[in-house]
Amino acid sequence: MPLVHEAARTLGLPVIVKPSSEGSSVGVSRVLADADLDAAVELAARYPGELLMEQMVIGDELTVGILGDLALPSIRIVPKGQWYDYHAKYVAEDTQYLCPGLGDVEEAQIGALALAAFRAAGCAGWGRVDVMRDRESGALYLLEVNTAPGMTSHSLVPKAARQVGIGFEDLCWRILEQTVPAHAVAGGAAA
Repeated sequence: MPLVHEAARTLGLPVIVKPSSEGSSVGVSRVLADADLDAAVELAARYPGELLMEQMVIGDELTVGILGDLALPSIRIVPKGQWYDYHAKYVAEDTQYLCPGLGDVEEAQIGALALAAFRAAGCAGWGRVDVMRDRESGALYLLEVNTAPGMTSHSLVPKAARQVGIGFEDLCWRILEQTVPAHAVAGGAAA
């Protein structure tokens, strides 16, 4: 694994190591010291796809739901533990979801950034963009664009939609309207 150690030195510790084809933080490790790198690679290698390594941003984890041309209010995710891992997402009852996650000026900035990232990735309709805000500099770093995020009534996009008065059923209809071409809806209704 000399190339992996060289890559970590090039990026600079701490780093995140994860499998490329998983979600929900499955197979993800936070590597704070070089001695922890081999175990992180071994865990990620249990899953299909390539290994990804990225420099870890220490700060606030945020997410922005996208609905057509609208960036929904951000959600700042505050886990009780060290980070927003699988346990914090699906098991723990003490993870906090603060919405909106930022003040007015920063909220406008993260919304514009998320919408631009969504469009730059060639996405349309609806989705979710995950962002980290560096604790020291306040800089925003894009993590990923989710094209099919969770859609239970307790998922992040519905939480953000509720903040602007869009209930779960209305959100589902709006997503369908964003996804299905208008002529297909009209044609289907007449049949």
